[in-house]
Amino acid sequence: MALIAIEAAIRINDPAQRDAAVAASIPFQKGTRDDEPGCLVYCFAADPVEPDLIQVYELWEDEATLAAHFDHPNYHGMRDLLGKFGLKSAVSRKLRIDKTAPVYGPDFKATASFD
Repeated sequence: MALIAIEAAIRINDPAQRDAAVAASIPFQKGTRDDEPGCLVYCFAADPVEPDLIQVYELWEDEATLAAHFDHPNYHGMRDLLGKFGLKSAVSRKLRIDKTAPVYGPDFKATASFD
């Protein structure tokens, strides 16, 4: 089985509302993490540089757990909530991860290699 990652960039029409949108999403983020099997990471966070941007990072055990999420009330609630804040744009993609490795080796040096 391969892990599934989702990354997204959500832009809010009014940058002054971005932090409120992230704060309002906390119950859905927590609910997804706590209640949905296969959810390894579920994070919608304010970008520290761009005031209208919410960065999204999700990690799922496999396609089946992601499919279940798309049918879950948490998913629908999050979509409805963010829509109420006025989306300027939303771009997302899913990635299937077939291999993982640590970034740092025993010598504490970062490596891009998967060996």
